Amino acid sequence: MFYQTDTNDHGLPHDPFKAIVSPRPIAWVGTRDLQGRANLGPYSFFNAVADQPKLVMFSSSGMKHSHDNIAATGVFTLSLVGRDLAEAMNMTSAPLKTGMSEFDFAGLTAVDGRLVDAPFVGEAYAALECRLTEIITPKTLDDQPTPNRIIFGQVVAIHIREEGLTDGLLDMAKVRPLARMGYLDYCDGGETFQMRRPTVTGD
Repeated sequence: MFYQTDTNDHGLPHDPFKAIVSPRPIAWVGTRDLQGRANLGPYSFFNAVADQPKLVMFSSSGMKHSHDNIAATGVFTLSLVGRDLAEAMNMTSAPLKTGMSEFDFAGLTAVDGRLVDAPFVGEAYAALECRLTEIITPKTLDDQPTPNRIIFGQVVAIHIREEGLTDGLLDMAKVRPLARMGYLDYCDGGETFQMRRPTVTGD
C-alpha cells in the first residue's frame, strides 16, 4: 500500500505512523510549578541526542504542565520506566487538574533531585536530573509553527538503584525498560543480544 500524509487517506483502522517509528523510549518527566507542586507525565517522543555533553530531548504535543513548569523553572527529571512500573506510568497520563500530583494519584514516591528542584520516581531503577538548554517550536514544510514543543536538557546528575546493577552494568533483563509502540501497544527490553561493530583492515 501507499498513501500521502497530506491527506492521510490510508484506509486503515488506525494511523500506522507511530507503529512504524517504534519502539520509542518513554520520557517520564518530573517537574514542579512555581508554587512547588509536583507533576509527573509520560511522553513517548523522547530520546538521548548526545553523550558529550549528555543531552536529552522530548516533544510535547501542545504546552502541557511539564512544558510550562520547565519553561518557568529551567529544570526537570527523567525517570526510567521499567516493566514493573508500566501500570503506574499509565496512571500518570490521566488528565488531572492543575495542582494535583500524579505521584500521589499513581501511588509513587516523589524523591527530590539533589542538583535540581524537581522530583523523580523513587521506585524507578534510574533517573536523570536535567537543566533546560532550549525549547524549540518545530515548523511545517510551509514554514508555519506547529503546536508541538521540543524540550532539550543537559543531564547534570544520574541516580541508579543498586538493585538494577549486575557486575557493574545496568541489567536490562532485570530493569526491562518500557517502550511505546503504535496503537495501544508497548514492549519491554528484557530480551537483549550483543553485536560488536565490524572492523575493516587494509586500504
